Amino acid sequence: MTRACLFAFLVSTACAADPLWDSIAPIFTPPAEFAEQKGDYRSPLIFQDGHQVKTASEWPARRAEILQQWHVIMGEWPPLLEKPQLEVIETTPRENFTQHKIRLQIAAEQTGDGYLLIPEGQGPFPAVFVPFYDPETSIGLSEKPFRDFAYQLTKRGFVTLSIGSPGGDARLPVLTPGTKCQPLSYLGYVSANAWTALSQRPEVDSKCIGIMGHSYGGKWSMFGACLWEKYACGVWSDPGIVFDETRQSINYQEPWYLGFDPAYTRPRGLVRADSPRTGAYKTLIDRGHDLVEFQALMAPRPFLVSGGAEDPPKRWVPLNHLIDLNSLLGQKHGVAMTNRPDHSPNEESNEAVYRFLEWALRKQK
Repeated sequence: MTRACLFAFLVSTACAADPLWDSIAPIFTPPAEFAEQKGDYRSPLIFQDGHQVKTASEWPARRAEILQQWHVIMGEWPPLLEKPQLEVIETTPRENFTQHKIRLQIAAEQTGDGYLLIPEGQGPFPAVFVPFYDPETSIGLSEKPFRDFAYQLTKRGFVTLSIGSPGGDARLPVLTPGTKCQPLSYLGYVSANAWTALSQRPEVDSKCIGIMGHSYGGKWSMFGACLWEKYACGVWSDPGIVFDETRQSINYQEPWYLGFDPAYTRPRGLVRADSPRTGAYKTLIDRGHDLVEFQALMAPRPFLVSGGAEDPPKRWVPLNHLIDLNSLLGQKHGVAMTNRPDHSPNEESNEAVYRFLEWALRKQK
C-alpha cells in the first residue's frame, strides 16, 4: 500500500487554510438527494458466503476474495515484468518540460510506443500514467480538445507516461502470445508494468504514482488502478462505473473489453437476443458480480469519477457503498465525483481532475 501518499493527503485535510483542499472538498460529498441512498447494489462488505465485514481488520480478507474471484473469471495475467525496458527514441524540449518519444515494453513479447514527459526542476516528482487510444492526444499533439491530460499535468510538475492501445486498435487489441485474460484485464496488466517502468525512473517518486484516463482510457485506468494496488490514486473520466445495458457507451459486454469468447464473436452493440452476453462479462452478470464490488478494490486509496453523460449524479448511489467501506477503514475522503452534461471533458471538469491529483500525489512540505 502507498501509505506515504495516503498520509500526505490526510495531513492536507487537517489544514483548514489549505486553498487546494478547500477547492476540491465539495466533490467528496454526494448531493443531498442521493446521500445515503444505496439502491439495489450488493454491499462489497459482504463475503461470498454471506457474512459481513464489520471491522477494518477483516477487510483484507474480503478484498483478497474479490480480487481472486475477478481474476479467475477474467483469466489470470501473464507474468509481470520486473524491469520493463523503456527506450528513448527522440528527445524534444517543450515549454517547461522535456518530451521523450519512447518505446515501452508492456509484456514479455510486446512493446508500445508513447511519450514520457519530464518537467524542469529538481525531482523526484509525482507521476501519472495516462492511457488512451493514442498517446499523441494525451500530450496535446492532436486536435481533440480537453483530452491533453499528460501535457497539462506535466506543465504542473508531474512526470507523465502516455501510451496507446496495444496493437494500435482498441477494438482489435493485440495481446502478448499466450495471454488467457480478457482484453480489459490485459489493459490492467499493461498498467501494472507501466507503473513498474515509472517507479524505476530516477525522476519519479515511486510512492506517488497515479493513473487517469477518459472514456476507453477511463475503463483502462479504472481496471489498472483497481487491479494494481501500487497506484496511489485513480481518476476515470466517464467510463460508466456500473454495468448498465441501456447505455450504448457502457459497453463492457464487447469482446475488446470483457466479452471475449474464442468460440463466438457477438455482434457489436447493446445486449439483445441476437447479440447475447459472452465471455467473462456473461459469467460476472450470471454470478451477481458488479463494478461496485470491483471498485472496492481501491479502498482506502482515493479515486475521482469525472462524470459526464454515462456517469451522471445518480451514480452517487453505488458510490455510497464505497464511502461506507472507506469510512470503515478510517478514510474520510476516498471517493469523489464531479459531473458535467456531456461525455467530453471540459475546462471545469479537467481543472477538478488536476487539483485532485495535486492533492492526492504531491508530498506535503
